Amino acid sequence: MKVLFDSIPIALHALRTNLVRSLLTVLGIIIGVAAVVGVVSVVQGLQHLFTTQMQGVGATYVLMLPNQTADEDHNRRIQLLYEDGEAVLEQSQEIVALTPLWQRREQVQAGKKSWNSKLVAVSPSYQEITNHFVDRGRFLTARDQRTRSKVAVVGRKVVLELGLTGNPVGQRIVLSDAPFTIVGVMEEKGQTLGDDQDDLVIVPFSTAERMFGEQTVLPFAMQAGDAERMDRVKDEIDEIMRRRYPVKKGKAPTWRVMLQSEMLDMVNKVLGAFTGVMAGVVGFSLLVAGIGIMNIMLVSVTERTREIGVRKALGATRRMIASQFLVEAMVLSVSGGLLGVVVGWLFGVGGTAAIRKLLIDDYPPAHVPLWAVGLSFVFCTLIGVGFGSYPAAKAAALDPIDALRYE
Repeated sequence: MKVLFDSIPIALHALRTNLVRSLLTVLGIIIGVAAVVGVVSVVQGLQHLFTTQMQGVGATYVLMLPNQTADEDHNRRIQLLYEDGEAVLEQSQEIVALTPLWQRREQVQAGKKSWNSKLVAVSPSYQEITNHFVDRGRFLTARDQRTRSKVAVVGRKVVLELGLTGNPVGQRIVLSDAPFTIVGVMEEKGQTLGDDQDDLVIVPFSTAERMFGEQTVLPFAMQAGDAERMDRVKDEIDEIMRRRYPVKKGKAPTWRVMLQSEMLDMVNKVLGAFTGVMAGVVGFSLLVAGIGIMNIMLVSVTERTREIGVRKALGATRRMIASQFLVEAMVLSVSGGLLGVVVGWLFGVGGTAAIRKLLIDDYPPAHVPLWAVGLSFVFCTLIGVGFGSYPAAKAAALDPIDALRYE
């Protein structure tokens, strides 16, 4: 061990002597490690964003969506009606609240100002299911739904764009040539992946159906009563739907049910696959960088043949010579790894800043996990040892007399 530590100053001196060559040699490692650290820092932020959102709606959150893959059989009609949602709510022992999630872009007017916003038609349970509550005024009521009232709850963005001064509650807006009264303003949520969650107008689903016709392909959001029984929830919804729409053997159902945990798993799998692909590309980059280190170390052995002969003549053992060149290779690769971590962190900071400015206002700051840094240094050390072993062995095997004669 003492031999290795004694070799470090000699290795650093040799690398400083050929500083430009050393930097060019480890360029591949710098790029590879920077790519790993930069991508991981951005992906970790994205994963944190999705996880926070999914946890925000709670572990009892359930989605029922039209299964578009069932459309492979062109004789089958894909539909999911409001009555299907009502049947699930009435017959299920596990579901305690349900809302359709119908939406479209619609022009909203207030006086002389207009704004193209997202029109969302829901039931009164929407607040509790999505954990998105009214900040001022009130939300839609069962009476609004039953009487098809022309009332609306708007987001903060709509208030600003329409120039609704003072208290927006009680003011009038126009949707599809129909006057609506604002009864509430939703709390601010910000942007998510470019989608401004404050740019929306919420109306009773029954009112939207009267204005735009019956909707035959609806997604539904639901809330279960017990987070410990979520597996049972999925099976129960499936049973109810199969009674309404019998599924032939070998055919896919025209609906699909997703639990909050499944949504999180899906996000993690997608991001994990992306990280895996990047790791493969980076692995190839580090392999090429390792070959470059080996070639440069072989050149270094050739250039310092007389130095090796002198050291052996003065009593240096094969182990000392091998250790010197092995430590040089390791210092090269670890130095490249250190620079790569710094460059990768800067890339992550720049990437998250660009995402915040262009897409997502509340995107989390760049976060470089310790495991990514540790893994990078482990790989760099292994590259130094693996690709530095052959040049070190070649240097140690030189005959001192032949080495001294070398010109």
